[in-house]
Amino acid sequence: MVWIGLDDTDIPGSPGTGHLARELAAYLGSRYPVYGVTRHQLLQDPRVPMTSKNSAAVVHLQADGPVDGLIDEVARWVAERAAPESEPGICLAWAVPETVVVFGRRAQREIVTCEEALALAEADGLLLRGPREGKGGVIGALAAVGLAATGDDGRFVLYRRLRDLKGLVSVPSLMREGIARVQAVTGEVLTQGLVDTQGKLRPSLVEGRPVLWVERKNDRWIAVRRD
Repeated sequence: MVWIGLDDTDIPGSPGTGHLARELAAYLGSRYPVYGVTRHQLLQDPRVPMTSKNSAAVVHLQADGPVDGLIDEVARWVAERAAPESEPGICLAWAVPETVVVFGRRAQREIVTCEEALALAEADGLLLRGPREGKGGVIGALAAVGLAATGDDGRFVLYRRLRDLKGLVSVPSLMREGIARVQAVTGEVLTQGLVDTQGKLRPSLVEGRPVLWVERKNDRWIAVRRD
């Protein structure tokens, strides 16, 4: 797997980082199989500059080993499309050491710095860029890659055709679309029945696969979002 982390590509009123990550996945999809795009929640604190909720995104490519030149191409692509005055960060990795996972966890609970992110990426051999003068996005880009590589953090904002499924959808249909399991927040695993998508399905990344969480309300199963 190759992970491409993005953060700080937006400003108030512009499309968010998740939107740009989905566009990047579409751009790269003609050359690399795209597994999905995930969203990862970082620390929400008044001291942390953020456009909205301080989340970062990761594009998961099903590619093996180093992808020569891709970081430069992605950096140019993002720099051209990120919102004006934003400070985008891009991280590309195909092997993620535990130190980067730890950094990602820290970024969810405490303030970390650009200097820490850049030094860690250099020490561990990860490709981390801030293609504009401001480097604020490198923190979230590196953290999100660390979190995504665990296979147990965040939720999918793109996976196969899930964004197209609306209204009531059967559990077997969800599983045909790649959902690994449909599970109630109380623990029960569903094999039959209908699920109200609530307009947008956002399965969680669990053990490297998409898991859809549901809860029972008014005699029906409702899809819920969990990070």
